[in-house]
Amino acid sequence: MIDSTRASLLSGVLAALAMGGCDTTPVNNNQNYMPEQPIAFSHAVHAGHYEIDCQYCHVGAEKSRHAGIPHAGVCMNCHTQVKTDSPEIQKLTRAVKENKPIEWVRVHRLPDHAYFSHANHVTAGLECQKCHGPVQEMVRLEQVEPMTMGWCLDCHRQTQESKAQAPVPPLASGVLMASASGVAKATAPVTPAPRTLNPPSDCSGCHR
Repeated sequence: MIDSTRASLLSGVLAALAMGGCDTTPVNNNQNYMPEQPIAFSHAVHAGHYEIDCQYCHVGAEKSRHAGIPHAGVCMNCHTQVKTDSPEIQKLTRAVKENKPIEWVRVHRLPDHAYFSHANHVTAGLECQKCHGPVQEMVRLEQVEPMTMGWCLDCHRQTQESKAQAPVPPLASGVLMASASGVAKATAPVTPAPRTLNPPSDCSGCHR
């Protein structure tokens, strides 16, 4: 009796999901998502044609979990003089004058229960395009990769197997050290040691 009841309940749930058009795609897979933005910003122009470094705008990428979205004032460093007659730049100028934020539509989003740090990946030598695709060719930003757990784990495991090394950071300058005589002495520059990459593949690496 109990088994038949469970079977009936399961059949009902499956039927309801089917009728509701249950999405069977992987959770959080927004691959090919390419929303319209409030201002038609082109990475192809800025990162591609003019070769502006990603971190000029996304200043947190090398030192923070979050790459960050630039304040409109950063854009105005150029656009007080460049293309001031463009309707899109006029939207930007108006927002700055009215002290209103640009309501950009987020394209890449990981679930809250997944820990991710841009800094860990950028300082390990990972290029932006590895996760974000050929951004320098995109007129409108698009999510190219699935960014699912399996996709991230595949990259971590391949990196472990290849025994890849992180790029050596710039030579650290010497520091002043107090001597017994009270006169400060400069130490020799420190040569950073090479670091073999070993990204985590256990649960606690990303689910903290």
